[in-house]
Amino acid sequence: MNIDLLYQIALTLVPNVGCVQAKTLIETYGNAESIFKAKKKELSALENIGLISAANIKSFDDFSIAEEEIKFIEKYKIQPLFITDKNYPQRLLNCYDSPTLLYYRGNTDLNAPRIISIIGTRNNTDYGKQVTEKLVNDLADMNVLIVSGLAYGIDSIAHKTALQNKLETVAVLAHGLQIIYPRQHTSLAKEITEQGGLLTEFRHYEKPDKYNFPKRNRIVAGMADATIVIETAIKGGSMITAELANNYNRDVFALPGRTSDAKSAGCNYLIQTNKAALFTDAKELMESLGWQPKKISRKLQAELFIELSEEEKIIVNLLKQKDGVHIDELNIRSNLSSSSIAAAILNLELQNVITSLPGKIYKLMY
Repeated sequence: MNIDLLYQIALTLVPNVGCVQAKTLIETYGNAESIFKAKKKELSALENIGLISAANIKSFDDFSIAEEEIKFIEKYKIQPLFITDKNYPQRLLNCYDSPTLLYYRGNTDLNAPRIISIIGTRNNTDYGKQVTEKLVNDLADMNVLIVSGLAYGIDSIAHKTALQNKLETVAVLAHGLQIIYPRQHTSLAKEITEQGGLLTEFRHYEKPDKYNFPKRNRIVAGMADATIVIETAIKGGSMITAELANNYNRDVFALPGRTSDAKSAGCNYLIQTNKAALFTDAKELMESLGWQPKKISRKLQAELFIELSEEEKIIVNLLKQKDGVHIDELNIRSNLSSSSIAAAILNLELQNVITSLPGKIYKLMY
């Protein structure tokens, strides 16, 4: 039995200990087992914890559910991703309510350099379908990871078009991995696991109850660099996801529609209230996100011969190794202080040697 995983799952089972409280506990104690072995007085003194949560942690003794979950994980080769795991979607860590534990079945990198969430109504129009297909088709050359929610309509169109274009795609579920909802998407889900993955924070037996969907939506919004809303009514899951993305300081884009069209009312509202930028085509989207390849000017070529400091050379050498590096990785691999990294990055940006991308990712300009 994996003891670390046993305590990690158990932490998600403790009453009155949600994602925010769990994050505080993990930051304090480092791992789940240490939380359960901490003294009640210490626990209750922590911010956001208090006496009730501390008492619930200390009195928790039913590990049978966690044991059953581990059996399912081992049987179906599920990858559990605790919040401290290096393979955990790092963009989610910037969200105050990031899930404590995720369950993943797939083969793609959840920390891909470029991730976009595409969402919309379940009852799309032909126009919405055409726009979604064209968007994904146009993103094919950019090696973008497409995220959506496996629902009818825009979600499934985005997934299917990604598969057709050999793009990896991740479906975020509002239930456990024992079932697929809707059932008609079972074969689609199987294809996604072979060219992407299924991701959820719900234990394997949990059903798609209505209150699970807003929780699912925060993952769709938080793990991507940008969220694209294709069609939506003024109320619904897509509007919740767009609002969450805004709260997480993510870019949001919406497809405008006729004022008389109920399925465009939500998109029009998002644009009107400045909660989303107007989406026109993939080219403008990529330019807005800084993903459009730029020609190297003579000025830039000349500036590449400037003399770099030792700290700047370290950063440049790390960025040469792959297309886009997260700030956390630079902190870990450079062995430099945070202030030294910040100063080096600023100087390199001013000299047009590197550029910043959404999600605190940096890449070379040449």
